[in-house]
Amino acid sequence: MASLQQLVARELAEPARQEVQAFARHIAAQYEGAARAVLFYGSCLRSERLEGEMLDFYLIVSDYAPAYDKKWLAKWNRRLPPNVFPCQHEGLMAKVAVLSENDFHALNRPGASAVSVWARFSQPSRLVWVADDDEARRKAVLAIAGAAPTLLNAALAHNDREAVPLADLWQSGFALTYGAELRAERKDRPASVIDFDPERYETFGRAALHHTAIANEIRGDRVYLGEDPEGRIEQERARWPALRRRGKFLTLARLAKASFTYSGGIDYIAWKVSRHSGEELKVRAWQRRWPILGAAVMLPKLWMKGAVR
Repeated sequence: MASLQQLVARELAEPARQEVQAFARHIAAQYEGAARAVLFYGSCLRSERLEGEMLDFYLIVSDYAPAYDKKWLAKWNRRLPPNVFPCQHEGLMAKVAVLSENDFHALNRPGASAVSVWARFSQPSRLVWVADDDEARRKAVLAIAGAAPTLLNAALAHNDREAVPLADLWQSGFALTYGAELRAERKDRPASVIDFDPERYETFGRAALHHTAIANEIRGDRVYLGEDPEGRIEQERARWPALRRRGKFLTLARLAKASFTYSGGIDYIAWKVSRHSGEELKVRAWQRRWPILGAAVMLPKLWMKGAVR
């Protein structure tokens, strides 16, 4: 059986469409001297639909200072990672999140201040550009190998059944992460992510469960909790109320930051919510002029309607 790092390395090495690879090279070229890796993930990876969609990339840089000409961008990337920017290339659109190698590693592990990075990289991704050295690739693999164990450890802690199917454990983990952010996706989204490639989650799950802090045993197609003399289940459960509060606050804080770093950010938010929730949103001219205030007015209404949770 392949190790978790081997599975991650193989998945990252799977080829993406040529248009995506060209886009990744374009992104890396904007950060020459700092770019270490470009990762492609999200719904466009799963569906392979690119035209008319918003692609999702993570740009991993050596550090923030050499990545920016403006010191304030480096400061805010360090204080409230990641920075997110819109990008266009050859008729395609994307949003690009920027993280340093150190932050990318830390945010894929249980000590992360929020769930957003490890929740996303528990799902498939592709390494579509990498600096010309083995160390950049090795660090990307090592960072992402922390994501799935972190998610499954949380799911184990919140499981009340004696034995649980591995697919249900994944679904529980994704449901927890969706509940720790302001998200526009439908309630069935965690299940649909797994249903897209159940064999992948079975294989990755079996490998990742060897690396969780909470002891477990796989028998057949069920996962059983092991002995817990150190109280790790309770420790994991205890940190989730704060993770939920912090996650929703960070969503709002990043939204405020995006009004300075992400041109047209409020239009992207409206598009994203409409696409995933079916709740049509129209952005008024004054909301574009004052995006923080516009978002502050928009979000409570969406919450009451159930468009974001």
